[in-house]
Amino acid sequence: MSVKAIYPGTFDPPTNGHVDLIQRGAKLFAHLTVAVLNNPGKDPVFTVAERVEMLEEATGALDNVTVATFDGLTVDFARHVGASAILRGIRAISDYEYEFQMALMNRRLAPEIETVFLQPAGRYSFVSSRMLKEVFSFGGDVTGLVPPNVVKRLRERINKI
Repeated sequence: MSVKAIYPGTFDPPTNGHVDLIQRGAKLFAHLTVAVLNNPGKDPVFTVAERVEMLEEATGALDNVTVATFDGLTVDFARHVGASAILRGIRAISDYEYEFQMALMNRRLAPEIETVFLQPAGRYSFVSSRMLKEVFSFGGDVTGLVPPNVVKRLRERINKI
């Protein structure tokens, strides 16, 4: 049985923790779609198109990974691409509580779709996109926490703000 999965998120910006989960998910699933949520309500630093480009650059070597965008319910997108699993990352207990609730709601909406939780590599377990943006905006060094292409774009974007 070849299982297709999606890895949904806003990825604003993509981190090495995200890339770690994508690489590991690519080993677990026949195909993994990185699903970039179009959610303007989160006031993103990068456009959806920019986030897609950054993720495509970071995952280009993975033959069974594609990047797509979606609006609306995650389970509807999973059905649309024929995925039977949703990959989610959990960094801490606080993530688990939120993700567990989301997984239960998704199971209610789409019982045929399973949620699979992975922990990022320990060196990325504290990294969040929100924290990275804040640290970077105050001049902190985020090298090694995001792909090099993301550091470049952060410099371009934050320096314009």
